[in-house]
Amino acid sequence: MKKIITLIVIIVCGTLYFFNGDIGIEDITGSVVQNDVQYYIEDDGDVQVFFCPHQDCEGELVSFIESAEESIHCALFDVGLKSVQDILDKKEQQIDVKIVTDNDYLHKFDRPFVKTDTWGLQHNKFCIIDGKKVSTGSMNPTNNGAHKNNNNLVLINSDVFAQNYEDEFQEMWNGTFKKGNQVQNPSVRVGKTIISTYFCPEDNCAYHVKEELKKATESIHFMVFSFTHDGIGNIVLLKHLDNITIQGVMEARQVTKYSEFQRLEYQGVDVVKDGNKNNLHHKVFIIDKETVITGSFNPSEGGDTRNDENMLIIHDREIASLFLEEFEKVRIEANN
Repeated sequence: MKKIITLIVIIVCGTLYFFNGDIGIEDITGSVVQNDVQYYIEDDGDVQVFFCPHQDCEGELVSFIESAEESIHCALFDVGLKSVQDILDKKEQQIDVKIVTDNDYLHKFDRPFVKTDTWGLQHNKFCIIDGKKVSTGSMNPTNNGAHKNNNNLVLINSDVFAQNYEDEFQEMWNGTFKKGNQVQNPSVRVGKTIISTYFCPEDNCAYHVKEELKKATESIHFMVFSFTHDGIGNIVLLKHLDNITIQGVMEARQVTKYSEFQRLEYQGVDVVKDGNKNNLHHKVFIIDKETVITGSFNPSEGGDTRNDENMLIIHDREIASLFLEEFEKVRIEANN
């Protein structure tokens, strides 16, 4: 069931009151700020989260793809898991299978695909099944992605949410990379979980990360593969100066002169290098223990302006608690 949650605006003495049909007053302000207006479409469905390598991300993804009855449309930076290749081969004989990949990995595909151009990456890791459900997150379906690197896999069952991804897929399938239309329904309530979806570069992912971080009143936890975006780093530093609890873990091999690591550490932010002998591959911020930012988008200029990426902002305390548990595991490993 889909339902549009309407917004009622009442002007009293020159002040705008924003009401949301389900949860009451969202904001009272004399000016309109883009992210302050809560507008979303409601849809039945559910959200599942898995963390690699200590959960069976490979098995979950294979089962997810195997459930397809009509179509499989994937935008994958890389594929290395034989199990995923095999199920795609099998399904291609039965239903519509289309793959968009990065040009560096075209040799792995003998099925219909579209390659990206050579400037920037097709860095997504998502599949749309039957136009009704989506797999996404930070995990590339490779042996390292599923069994060695720290990653997350998010499975979302929602027609409306899936349509956002299908629209993006069709743009790339028809040759439009690193541009295109902005997402039509950026915010969807799937069951009790509100999820905002953005595709880079056209949806300005870094802007939305910064706006979400600005809302933090208690804490920001992050675990990130590559963090080189100065604007996002600035917001983290400002929140640190506001005495917000900040804790971060960053992939050790990505700590270069371009990384935000040194500047955050110098200013006293509690940030450490990861302890995985392979890679910390998450792209995650957890805000006030209730909001999670994840997806394929690294907080970097390349992720924001050059690559095809996707990013989720998930508002759900239970899901945030799962990501916090993963953060603590990653942090313990880093400190050891």
